[in-house]
Amino acid sequence: MLNGALYKREMKGSVKLLLILGAVITLYVAVIISMYEPKLAELLDSYVELLPGIMAAVGMTAGATSLIGFMCSYLYGFILLIFPMLFCILRGNGLIAKYVDNSSMVGLLAAPVKRRTVAFTQMMVLVSGILILVVYSTILEIVCAEYYFPGELDITTLLVINSGLFCLHLFMGGICFLASCAFSDAKYSIGVGAGIPILMYVFKMLANMGGKAEKVKYVTFFTLFDPEGLVAGESGALAGILVLLVGGIALFLLGISIFNRKDLHI
Repeated sequence: MLNGALYKREMKGSVKLLLILGAVITLYVAVIISMYEPKLAELLDSYVELLPGIMAAVGMTAGATSLIGFMCSYLYGFILLIFPMLFCILRGNGLIAKYVDNSSMVGLLAAPVKRRTVAFTQMMVLVSGILILVVYSTILEIVCAEYYFPGELDITTLLVINSGLFCLHLFMGGICFLASCAFSDAKYSIGVGAGIPILMYVFKMLANMGGKAEKVKYVTFFTLFDPEGLVAGESGALAGILVLLVGGIALFLLGISIFNRKDLHI
């Protein structure tokens, strides 16, 4: 079902965005991990104490007692959520809806290639990009941790956390892809595809701040990804990433089905 020529072309179209996001992730991950050193860690914790609401909103909490806990506090609340999410939003819209909107989809379908094949290929481009970012982040975290603090990182736990991270971004990618397949107008595609993940992240920020707003955690899918729970081996945290995985696959399959049946007026 994969069209090799189309896949290669679209992956080339992803390279620039992947390099930009990869560079930003590299900067943040390297700097944050290097700050696990006690005095610098105390500096970060002091920011949390000084601005508790703001820091809590982006998932940053003080008092981590291990390197993996420190990484969970300062990397998995904002940095490793937002930047791969940007890839999902930007590429998700450009893979289907953009082609339909500017009438260039006729060129893709002019060759003897089934709609389902085109949609599946575009889906794999998005999934491949997500996988590249998560795998790169994982390797980067391991390299930086071993460079600055040899032997202190629990690599097995990190792999579990980043497997959950991949499932989260797969789910968001599914939302963006479904919107791209459902809407023929790019502005509606990116409006829904970007709007839902961003709104859900805002809900997550509100929930993190506590108080009455904490209840909104039950309406955002970000709650299903719980790095601290994964570190502790909680069954609920493992169930959460399973839900994200199944949900992401379902969203992608629904998107392919919709695209295969819709009237493209071409």
